[in-house]
Amino acid sequence: MADPTAVNDQITDAVTQADVKVLGDAPAMAMGAIYQSLAHATGILFENAVSAQQNAAMLAQAATNMGIMQIYALTTAATAAAMARLQQSDVPDNMLSLLTALRATQASVSEDAAGREQSDVPDNRSKPL
Repeated sequence: MADPTAVNDQITDAVTQADVKVLGDAPAMAMGAIYQSLAHATGILFENAVSAQQNAAMLAQAATNMGIMQIYALTTAATAAAMARLQQSDVPDNMLSLLTALRATQASVSEDAAGREQSDVPDNRSKPL
């Protein structure tokens, strides 16, 4: 017990017990504060993660839209430029001439093949020398 004083012993014991209780409860209170801080920090962490995911999804959608717009714009511009160059050149005339010659050649070859099948005369051109 404490040294004798002018204060009542019951009061001294009550104050001592209160001090001991505070000291005894201190680790639990400290851990409670730590857990509360940890829970709060974890909540903020998840809020930031959700926000970052939403921003990333929004940026991905915007990038996709811009890419598609560029694809459509480039295709249209490239097609228009190619058509303009094609109209200024003589390529269509050359292609038409080649197509006409090809069709004429195919027609004559098919007529020759049909004529050979109908004739009884053997074709000597197909025999090897």
